[in-house]
Amino acid sequence: MTMADEQYKLADAKAHFSEIVQKAMLGETIIVTKENRPVVKIVAIKPVKRTPGTGKGVWMASDFDTPLDDFSDYM
Repeated sequence: MTMADEQYKLADAKAHFSEIVQKAMLGETIIVTKENRPVVKIVAIKPVKRTPGTGKGVWMASDFDTPLDDFSDYM
């Protein structure tokens, strides 16, 4: 834990959960304590960056968008 980490008792974290999530989304680290012992660390999940070209080898059949015979009654 660093000095910048904000701490909440478990009951307070429950009461202020939306506020805690907002703080975490803004980059803060939140520590939740139970009986004065840290038990949970809440941090934002960093979005995964997509790398161009990672879909190589994925193919789609040429008739992918052709209507299926089973659905002819609905068309």
